[in-house]
Amino acid sequence: MAKKRKEKTEEEELDFKLPKFDEEKFLKRERRNIKTTFLSFLFGFLIAVISFGFWSLLSGNDLRWELVLLFCVFNASWLKYLFIKLNLDLTDFGRKGWFTSYAIYFFTWLLVFLVLVNPPFYDDESPLVEVVALPSMQELGGTVKIIARIVDNVGVEKQNIDFNLIYPDETSHSPEFNFEDSIFSYTYENTGNLVGTYEFTLLATDINGHNTSEIVGTFVYDNDTIKLASPAGAGVAPGPAVTYADSIRFDVGADVSRMYYKVNDGVEINATFDGDYYETSPEMVGWLRGENATVNAYVDIVYYFVNLNEQFNNTIVDTSTYYFGVSDDSKVGTEVSPEIAIPGPGLYMVPGFELLVFVISLVVVVLIFKYRKKDRRN
Repeated sequence: MAKKRKEKTEEEELDFKLPKFDEEKFLKRERRNIKTTFLSFLFGFLIAVISFGFWSLLSGNDLRWELVLLFCVFNASWLKYLFIKLNLDLTDFGRKGWFTSYAIYFFTWLLVFLVLVNPPFYDDESPLVEVVALPSMQELGGTVKIIARIVDNVGVEKQNIDFNLIYPDETSHSPEFNFEDSIFSYTYENTGNLVGTYEFTLLATDINGHNTSEIVGTFVYDNDTIKLASPAGAGVAPGPAVTYADSIRFDVGADVSRMYYKVNDGVEINATFDGDYYETSPEMVGWLRGENATVNAYVDIVYYFVNLNEQFNNTIVDTSTYYFGVSDDSKVGTEVSPEIAIPGPGLYMVPGFELLVFVISLVVVVLIFKYRKKDRRN
């Protein structure tokens, strides 16, 4: 029985015949596929160049990218007309062939277009300037640091930056500043003790001199930047009498990271922000029961630019000294100073859109050609 089965299997194998290979049809199809691939690439290249012209004309338009993308999509319909006009046989082209042709057209357009709209071929992006005054409001005797981050796709040099400072007396000055590793820095010391509002202008132009960004900012010198809101009468010795339960509140005119004070020039005691005032009490460690106390207030400002792990900071020192008479109560000086969280670097993942699209496009094109090569072998 097994012998009969074996003989039958051998007979079946002998009866199997390979289908006849139509070499002429195969070569005709491959020539057609090569032509459609080449034409799709050339058409995508041509539309990318035309799209670049529209991109330049639409400079400043918020819908520029969307309009150029629609131009690319609408022109894809001409691909079929181009194939027919060149008498290509599309009878067995099929859905796969059309998908491949449109994919080659689109990703060729995308790759060429992204290259053309970026340096060194084209640049219409102004330098990105982020600027901050530390602090925005300062007491006499303190300094103000003006810090800016200036970045551009082709670069900015120090000689391409103009900085102007207008004093409260309306005199204009162009002081020397530092610019290194995209960071602008200038420190104003106010040696003349001018009180009032200062205005500064920062003008940055890229190295090609094509695009300019201008930032205008202000800062203020005022001896009430830090002031005691309550209790009243602490500006003159011996000051008001306070117990462990009394609230001592400071009003700070600038945005700050930490407000603290020292009692009798001792340890630092942090004040907590309640939404309006920085608040503390003689219950904190550092206050001494039954003694007169002198209080000096300070403020720290800490700043980070987004995605830059470099700290910039300054301090406000209150020019006033405050006086208190502390009660002889067992709860005075028993509570530990509260911890204050200081801001850290703001790190965010910013998608590199153009690089991402470039990589995806390259991968897709490679896969298309690999797929077609495999299909050709089969």
